[in-house]
Amino acid sequence: MKIIELFSGIGGMHFALKGSDVEGEVVLAVDINPVANKIYTYNFPDVKQLSRNIQSLSADFLNSFRADTILMSPPCQPFTRNGLKGDMNDSRTSALMHILDILPKLKVSNVLIENVKGFEISNMRNVLIQVLKKCNFTFQEFLLNPMDLGIPNSRLRYYCLAKKHPQKFSFDVRPVMDHLPIEVFKDTNFGIENILVAADTDTYLLPMNLLHKYWKLLDICFTGSKRSCCFTKAYGRYVEGTGSVFSKISEIECEEILNRLKADEDIDKSYKEYLLKSLNVRYFTPLEVSRLLCFPDTLKFPEGLSDRQKYMVLGNSINVKIVSKLINLLK
Repeated sequence: MKIIELFSGIGGMHFALKGSDVEGEVVLAVDINPVANKIYTYNFPDVKQLSRNIQSLSADFLNSFRADTILMSPPCQPFTRNGLKGDMNDSRTSALMHILDILPKLKVSNVLIENVKGFEISNMRNVLIQVLKKCNFTFQEFLLNPMDLGIPNSRLRYYCLAKKHPQKFSFDVRPVMDHLPIEVFKDTNFGIENILVAADTDTYLLPMNLLHKYWKLLDICFTGSKRSCCFTKAYGRYVEGTGSVFSKISEIECEEILNRLKADEDIDKSYKEYLLKSLNVRYFTPLEVSRLLCFPDTLKFPEGLSDRQKYMVLGNSINVKIVSKLINLLK
């Protein structure tokens, strides 16, 4: 495969290619986010990486790279359940619309698209399917969650694989699938204990003011947990709905402390703070989040990036393991 990686971010699709069984080369990566581009270039210095608006790319320019495959993860904000769901009225769909406009002129035979759950019922998805049909692609849509592969992180996403006729898939194409065909389905089966860092993590403890305000809303994971909530780009800045937190005490101990807190709303402040501190709750580190997204530890961040910046780019990224399996299917 010779691949163009659009909306390339920190290189999730590239890492997925490396983790697949497919021999391939990324000949061009394009994204407009300067932090993500810095990380991409740091990890893949030999790849031509452009910091450009996708709408500025012409068919002739892209064809000059002689690629046969496009991998892309367009902005999800127009379709996310927490957003305004502007769909095609959201200007952030313009870049994807541009690629679909020039797709009939592109000399590619494979396409892989990832997006958020909700894309599958959008008008943008309908346009995507119309264009794929017009360009004589056969396609398969998926709704896949890493939890179903034994990965302890919930990140339900939409995926579309497309192959240009006369190419065919190795499986029967059918309506949106919520599982992978058996030939690439292998249980991963690892737990939270497998992604934890050994370094001192006290700097990631939740401060007392946040514990006071949000202790009832925390999704707490433990060493033996086999699950965690989806991480977003706001992780580390906001607590509610941005991802799970971790406690090194046992789940039983944690439940006992929470029950004491719930039993008496008028509990003495000093005792309440003692209980809250006893929860020993902290954020997952950026390395731990990247491991839950199945990035290899070879992912490196340049010096000078803050944890906030790392959380933001990771929250916008993909699950590498699932995309690796989909690349196998695409080839």
